[in-house]
Amino acid sequence: MTDMRFVSNASCDSSDPPTIAQREVLERALAKLVLAGARAGVSTDDMIGLLESGMSVKELLEYVLTLAADVQ
Repeated sequence: MTDMRFVSNASCDSSDPPTIAQREVLERALAKLVLAGARAGVSTDDMIGLLESGMSVKELLEYVLTLAADVQ
């Protein structure tokens, strides 16, 4: 199973804008999520819709990874 510790350790409490390094990490993470979603048959628009309907980022990640694991 994929290690999910990074999700529980992530924090968005800061009102400061992200640093360049933090933005790069976020961009890589989002690219990986989009790729996993594509492999699982979940489009970027589908993921945005799920988030807008109230799904948390953690729930979305778990959902996409579960679907992706079933595809392999």
